[in-house]
Amino acid sequence: VQLVESGGGLVQTGGSLRLVCTVSGIVARDEIMNWYRQAPGKQREMIATITNYGTTNYADSVKERFTISRDDAKNLVFLQMDNLKPEDTAVYYCNYNFAFWGQGTQVTVSS
Repeated sequence: VQLVESGGGLVQTGGSLRLVCTVSGIVARDEIMNWYRQAPGKQREMIATITNYGTTNYADSVKERFTISRDDAKNLVFLQMDNLKPEDTAVYYCNYNFAFWGQGTQVTVSS
């Protein structure tokens, strides 16, 4: 199983980014896909989840600003991040069924 995140970068406060997780080595469509993030000096936290039925759940810190989605035909998972804030600065990780992790992608939001 391999998860590869892309789409991170530097953005100003209020800006947007879309992260993409490419899943290979396994069929993702029947499993739960998650996005986590880890800020410097803090624990890794789960911020968004999507089930194989399309049910989503979000951490309060990102609710109404972030949107998780998936394209099972292409084995892709997305995280649309809008109205970004400096406190969103972190390494963002894709997670497959709470078991497999990507290498992470850095998101930096400048004030």
